[in-house]
Amino acid sequence: MRYLFIGVLGIWGSVAAQAPAFDSGHVVAEGAIRPELVSHQFSFTEGAAVDKAGNIFFTDQPNNKIWEYTLDGELVLFMDSAGRSNGMYFDPGGRLVTCADEQEQLWSIGPDRRVKVLLRDAGGHRLNGPNDLWIDAGGGIFFTDPYYQRPYWTRTKPELDGEKVYYLPRGARQPVVVATDVKKPNGIVGTTDGRTLYVSDIGDGKTYAYSIGAGGRLTGRRLFCTQGSDGMTLDERGDVYLTGNGVTVYDPAGKKIAHIPVAEQWTANLCFGGRDRKTLFITASQGVYVLRMQVKGVE
Repeated sequence: MRYLFIGVLGIWGSVAAQAPAFDSGHVVAEGAIRPELVSHQFSFTEGAAVDKAGNIFFTDQPNNKIWEYTLDGELVLFMDSAGRSNGMYFDPGGRLVTCADEQEQLWSIGPDRRVKVLLRDAGGHRLNGPNDLWIDAGGGIFFTDPYYQRPYWTRTKPELDGEKVYYLPRGARQPVVVATDVKKPNGIVGTTDGRTLYVSDIGDGKTYAYSIGAGGRLTGRRLFCTQGSDGMTLDERGDVYLTGNGVTVYDPAGKKIAHIPVAEQWTANLCFGGRDRKTLFITASQGVYVLRMQVKGVE
């Protein structure tokens, strides 16, 4: 089923127009005024991820669906009954890996929509609820596992002690704990050289940078900035994009260089897409938005 949306839609254009001007920080394309609304038909959007061609995938978690925003500007329903997928990322082989927290699992979804369950538990205990993930060049998966009580769960408390960051080596059946020094980890992203991992501790309002070692081992934690984040992404310059109140951009040294307001109560996730990777795609509550950028994304 396909739906075509061109430009700002109907009455929601007036909603987007209410967003104030932003501090572009030399990352937003010249002439771009504000994020442009694509659609406002969802319940809560999350999990923005881009494939090799530049098509963007995202979730509408309460409605249990994964959508695709194509290079032609179409919205395509990619998958129904999507495991309540949250954060998503494409692996090196082109499969979409998702945090399917309906049953606290990690899924790998092929272009044919067939699902392979990569992870079901941690040491025989149910995970809290995998939230966001990043995949390294070797196919290893870093993921955050905070506990957020879901209305579709029958349980009312976690089975694990603490909310941690894990690494699932490629082909492994069990994850390795790689960070316990966070209160409630959420957003996560790594650099293209595989040396640095950014983890947002949204429960403590901070984002940290770690050095990545062999086997996904994390060392040298350092405070990157005093802001937590839901989803995260990077551009070609190494700038870090955080979400929550719109989009806030920090340079590699942790200096705030831009803030992009979005006309929604909460901005959950984002990624760069399009053929040239210069379109910033933003999932924000009931809406999804696009914004042309000067810089390319790395994903």
